[in-house]
Amino acid sequence: MSIDFILPDIGEGIVECELVEWLVAEGEKIEEDQPIADVMTDKALVQIPAMHAGVVDKLYYQQGEIAKVHEPLFAMTPFDGYTTSADNESNGVVSMSETHQGASLAKQKTNESVKGSQLLDAGLNLLDSLASDEGTSDEQQTDEPLDSANQVAANEPQSAGISEDFILPDIGEGIVECEIVEWLVAEGDVIEEDQPVADVMTDKALVQIPAICAGTVVKLYYAKGDIAKVHAPLFAIAPSGNVESGNGVSGNIASHDEKKEKEKLLETANENHQADVQSAIATLAGKSNVQIASTDVAQNGKKALASPAVRRVARELDINIHQVQGSGKKGRVYKEDVIRFSQVKVEQEHATQPQTSQPESTSSKSTTVGGKRVEAIRGVKAAMAKAMVDSVTSIPHFTYCEELDLTELIALRQQLKTQYAKQNVKLTLMPFFMKAMSMALAEYPLMNTQVNDDCSEITYFEDHNIGMAVDSKIGLLVPNVKQAQTKSILELALDIARLTEQARAGRVNREDLTGGTISISNIGAIGGTVATPIINKPEVAIVALGKVQKLPRFNESGEVEAREIMQISWSGDHRVIDGGTIARFTNAWKALLENPNRMLVNLR
Repeated sequence: MSIDFILPDIGEGIVECELVEWLVAEGEKIEEDQPIADVMTDKALVQIPAMHAGVVDKLYYQQGEIAKVHEPLFAMTPFDGYTTSADNESNGVVSMSETHQGASLAKQKTNESVKGSQLLDAGLNLLDSLASDEGTSDEQQTDEPLDSANQVAANEPQSAGISEDFILPDIGEGIVECEIVEWLVAEGDVIEEDQPVADVMTDKALVQIPAICAGTVVKLYYAKGDIAKVHAPLFAIAPSGNVESGNGVSGNIASHDEKKEKEKLLETANENHQADVQSAIATLAGKSNVQIASTDVAQNGKKALASPAVRRVARELDINIHQVQGSGKKGRVYKEDVIRFSQVKVEQEHATQPQTSQPESTSSKSTTVGGKRVEAIRGVKAAMAKAMVDSVTSIPHFTYCEELDLTELIALRQQLKTQYAKQNVKLTLMPFFMKAMSMALAEYPLMNTQVNDDCSEITYFEDHNIGMAVDSKIGLLVPNVKQAQTKSILELALDIARLTEQARAGRVNREDLTGGTISISNIGAIGGTVATPIINKPEVAIVALGKVQKLPRFNESGEVEAREIMQISWSGDHRVIDGGTIARFTNAWKALLENPNRMLVNLR
């Protein structure tokens, strides 16, 4: 008896994967633990083994399609010795796992029967509703192929209009609530699977919540600015594949092959008559003043070949990935294709923008005097406020200042900057600062420690996880570069560029925000020369970098010359670090930065 193989968990937080390659074919005999398929998640390529020996009956996905975790991947008939649910039923026992598998497959089949034909369905439904309202019989005037597609759709079970609650999932370790920053949809909107629904902000970052299925948004349970609870309903949706029989019991689902045949018929009718449907919709919508949001259709009616990571980039850039021309084998879409498409799209939008309108007259502008507004402190800003108060009230800070002569380092960077720019490496001063700091930490490990709450124990860290404060749009974030002691200056530059970009967008991974051992605050990038930075508890030190100034200084011959000078300001935990320790550490760090050749010679 044939059974379904349910795709198991393949990584924490992974809900889908791309079917890269089938390693078996339908009708092929397989052994227990034999590799069946290669799938790709956001993190790695994973090989799926067989749970039992048997014969492969059906492969439910094509190469390049997206498979869902906890949904059927393929069907197989096990060899003798495997007890199926039918055998258990003969003994008066019902297999709960088989029941769960059947329900999961039913849900998948129902959803698959709807995907790929939403534009056609929307057109047909609108034609029917408008025709009935006006007392006409416009549906009799449509072409014969469209009637065939309509008959197929009529034979499908109609949605009962039952809505389901979307439960806000875990969005980070220890996160129990978040703020609704912006709804990306409205009540009544028709949405696609994986379409971004809302931007929410936690204590750490801005997170985008995608839809888990296609359907219609029925109710948004929170207003913008409200606090939503994890594991509580976020919004209600009427899924496109929500099917029930008249007595309230789920109806029988047609076989997988029958669904595929009907879906192909719908797709064929959609391809041949899409223009006619849209024209009819536009005509009837004009009569009733109804606006129809066109549904994106995949190129050539086929699903785009792209990894989940590439699809995420497309979602973040608000691009329909089906519209992107892939440069890979068999039209596979890569990240570069999405970025290139985005740039062309922006250029086209700029080209079609109307001429700049005349400026408003001065008399039409109004000025508000004496007004005020109050807003809640939430998300990252609230977390930052709490952390700063905790640090200042529990750590005895002291400040140490010094100046660095960066003339030679800046000259070296200028020599290397153009060369590595061709390799898409943005070479700033920060990777040099981090590498020199890591080398100095090896000599003064006390600067790379943490103490417990009652200051009775001190922990030394071998890894130099150097944090950098970033002024993001959602507040102050301090992502850190892991294991700086093992990385070259170029590797540090790549990590810094990645973390800075993610931080400014408010979308830093949680692992990049935790585990730091010492921090750098680059206030000089904005302005200012000295500061008194607040220690990022439980670390014991932080340094603020001032802006680089061209100032007169005496050289060894007593002559005055222009030098590139930067002021730095340290804050240290006086329970652990004394003035002598931080001064000697700064001298070692300074010597490497002021003599970059010495730093390069000592790199390991």
